[in-house]
Amino acid sequence: MKKNQYSRFTTILLIAVFAISMSNCAVRVGTSSNRASYKTKRLPPGQAKKINGDRSAKRYAPGQNK
Repeated sequence: MKKNQYSRFTTILLIAVFAISMSNCAVRVGTSSNRASYKTKRLPPGQAKKINGDRSAKRYAPGQNK
């Protein structure tokens, strides 16, 4: 009876150690590319002008940057 009790305790202990060791593993799914930047919309030049309080939207237009 004692041997059966020790083997059951050992089995439970091994399962617990295995579960804890596997729970610390981090799995990252997907790629590390910059795909999120494609989905975000840029602010229109007029809206950026309003937010910053400028008088002209020329600074914020992509073709007008110098």
